[in-house]
Amino acid sequence: MSLAGKISIEVGIHSTAEKLFDIFSKKLHHVQNVAERVHGTKLHQGDDWHTNDSVKHWTYTVDGKTLTCYESFESIDEKNKTIICKIFGEDIDKEFKVFRITFQAIDKNDPSTACIKWTIEYERVSKDVHPPHGYLEMYNKIIEDIDDHLVKEQESDNK
Repeated sequence: MSLAGKISIEVGIHSTAEKLFDIFSKKLHHVQNVAERVHGTKLHQGDDWHTNDSVKHWTYTVDGKTLTCYESFESIDEKNKTIICKIFGEDIDKEFKVFRITFQAIDKNDPSTACIKWTIEYERVSKDVHPPHGYLEMYNKIIEDIDDHLVKEQESDNK
């Protein structure tokens, strides 16, 4: 049995792909203010939250447990609305040798529909560690929380 794998999920959103991409590429520090499962984040290294050399420290809940890790961007592709992040350190390193997340904001054929696709590439430290399905669930919930927040903002702006 291989210890490496790749899993993904697509989450439909009510706001635009552009708005969600903007949050993750330019306003990442706001996620902790609207996502229930993110308890805190801070800039650990670097001067800017959104450059490849910055490192963020996250505290979050997965599978009912409060965990911590570090995250850094590997690449940001504005044209394809795609961000690749490396997740490492602390609780991640206890279970995974490799943990890479790809976030992609996708516009569908109908302009009023869009989705977010999360992909996790991972390598577990042993066969006793389960694939990170709980992380996909957490990312799904984070998108739902942010999407709800953006929709409420838009409704408020339209009044």
